[in-house]
Amino acid sequence: MAVDWEERVDFDRLRRYRLDRAKAALDESDLGALLVFDTANIRYLTATHIGYWAFNKMERWALLTRTGEPWIWDFGSAARVHTLHSPWLEPGHSVGGNTGLAGSIGPESGLFTRAVREICDVLRDEGVADMPLGIDMAEAEMYLELVKAGIDVRNGQQVMLKAREIKSPDEIMLLTQASAMVDGVYHDIFEALKPGVRESDIVALANKRLYEMGSEHVEAINSIAGERCSPHPHVFSDRLIRPGDTAYFDIIQAYNGYRTCYYRTFVVGRATPAQRDAYKRAREWIDAAIALVKPGTTTDVIAESWPEAQEFGFPDEMEAFGLQFGHGVGLSVHERPVISRLNSIENPIELKEGMFFALETFCPADDGRSAARIEEMVVCSAEGPKVVTLFPAEELQVANQY
Repeated sequence: MAVDWEERVDFDRLRRYRLDRAKAALDESDLGALLVFDTANIRYLTATHIGYWAFNKMERWALLTRTGEPWIWDFGSAARVHTLHSPWLEPGHSVGGNTGLAGSIGPESGLFTRAVREICDVLRDEGVADMPLGIDMAEAEMYLELVKAGIDVRNGQQVMLKAREIKSPDEIMLLTQASAMVDGVYHDIFEALKPGVRESDIVALANKRLYEMGSEHVEAINSIAGERCSPHPHVFSDRLIRPGDTAYFDIIQAYNGYRTCYYRTFVVGRATPAQRDAYKRAREWIDAAIALVKPGTTTDVIAESWPEAQEFGFPDEMEAFGLQFGHGVGLSVHERPVISRLNSIENPIELKEGMFFALETFCPADDGRSAARIEEMVVCSAEGPKVVTLFPAEELQVANQY
C-alpha cells in the first residue's frame, strides 16, 4: 500500500489525525480522561495491535487524559514489543497489564485493585484525578473497583464515537482498499456458485482469498441460500446450493484494521420473475438512499426513504432492524451514523463530509423463500455520495447461467 514513489497512505499522518480527533473530542467533553477497553478504541488512540484473538476480551486497556499522551496496558510481552516498535508512544507509556482473563483469575487476586491503582496514579500525575473518567466498556469488577476508588465514572463511548465519525483521506483509502479486496472475492464467488457447492464452501473460499490478499482478519462471511434467505438468519450453514437458488453474502473483514460490510445477491443457473422483482425493489430502495447522501442531510430523511417493517413482512421496526439499514464503518463494523426507522426518525443526526458508512436493503420475494440483499459502502463528500463497493449490482447476477 505505502511506497516511496507515490503518495498513498501516510501512517504517521493517520496516527496523528486519530489522536488529534480524540483529544479534541475529549476537550469538548466534561471528562478529565478516557479509559478504553474496546479494541477499536485502543487502536484509535495508541495505534497498537496484537491480533484478533484478543479482540474485546477486556484484557488490554488504554488511557488518555486531557493533559497527557496515550498510555497502553497490554498483554504480557506485547507491552515490551510496543516499547521497541511503536516509537509514537511516549517512553514508559506501554506497560504490562492483567485483569484476570475475563474472571478466570478471580478478583481476590488483587489484579483489578492493582490496575485501578495504576490508572489513578496516572490521573493524579496528569492533574485530572478530580474530574470525571469516561469509560467505553468494562467488566463489572473493573467498574466496581473504580467506583470504590472514588472515581466519578461516566460514559466515554460517545466521546470516542464522536471522534471516530469523520474519516481522514488515509482512513478512506484503507477502507477503499478493503472494499477492493472484496470486489475480487465476489468475482471468485460468482464463478464458484453452482449446484453441489455448500454455503460453507463459499465461506472457505472467501477466507482463503482474503487472507491471500492481505486481510488482517475475516470477522464473518454470511453465506445464505435457498429457503434460508427469508427471513435472514445471519449465519451460514452446510446447506447444498441447488439450481435456481438465490444466494446472498456479506463479507466483513479488516485491512489494516479498517472493515468492510458488503453484501451481494446472486441466483444460480436461472432466475424467476419473483426473484428478479425482489431484487429490483431492493435496488430501488438502496439507490433512493444513496441519492440522498450529502453533507447536511439528516438521517431521518434516508430512513424515511425505506419501507416500513410491515411492508416487507415484519411486525415492527425492532424485529426488522438491520434489514433496511445504514451504519458507519471504520475500525469497527458499526460506528456512527446508524440509520434506520428504529432510531433515526425521532433522533436524527446530520451527515457530515468525511463520514463513511454502509447502506443496505432487504426485500423478500413473493415465492416465500427467496430474498434480495444489497449493500454499498459510501463516502459522504462535498460532491455527494461516492460508492466504493464496485462489484456489479445494478441488476441481479445469474451465476453459471443455463
